[in-house]
Amino acid sequence: MAIRQFSVLVLGAGGVGKSALAVRFVRDTFLENYDPTIEERYRRRTTVDDETSLLDILDTAGADQFVSSNELSIRSSHGFVLVFSLTQEASLKEVDNLRKLLYRIKGSDNSIPIVVVATKLDLSNEREVQRSTIQALANRWAIPFYETSAKRDWHVTDVFEDLLRQMRKQCPAERTTKCASGCFLM
Repeated sequence: MAIRQFSVLVLGAGGVGKSALAVRFVRDTFLENYDPTIEERYRRRTTVDDETSLLDILDTAGADQFVSSNELSIRSSHGFVLVFSLTQEASLKEVDNLRKLLYRIKGSDNSIPIVVVATKLDLSNEREVQRSTIQALANRWAIPFYETSAKRDWHVTDVFEDLLRQMRKQCPAERTTKCASGCFLM
């Protein structure tokens, strides 16, 4: 069977750990120093449920710099990782704004592959966002939430595996042409 390729867009406010999350997943290393991202692209072949896929991950600038300039990236992406920091409650509001933007651009049905990721789980003494808040939003939005630590490599792979399963569901392997969600067989 051909390897399917999916494009993933990583979105969130500046400084929440988007790059650290992506780099931990792709290179299995932790970025110790914060260097604001303009845009980085990563690729990783990964096997989930005995099926290998290629993830093309676009790590974006902070949402405040992102705005409408990358609407094309949203339209062409198959799945989305919405990132906020457990140490910055305001970053959770930005995730809600991004979620609404995705629905406006991609359609408001709940079939858009999305995972919401809370970062910096290892900084428990600096935590501002409570688990109960996250659980309430997960239930209301009907979107999977993960609490992660790129530094400690806690639950990072779970995020991308969940998203990959959602994207595969949107584009079943039986289809040999471009799917409605835009995935291709390679």
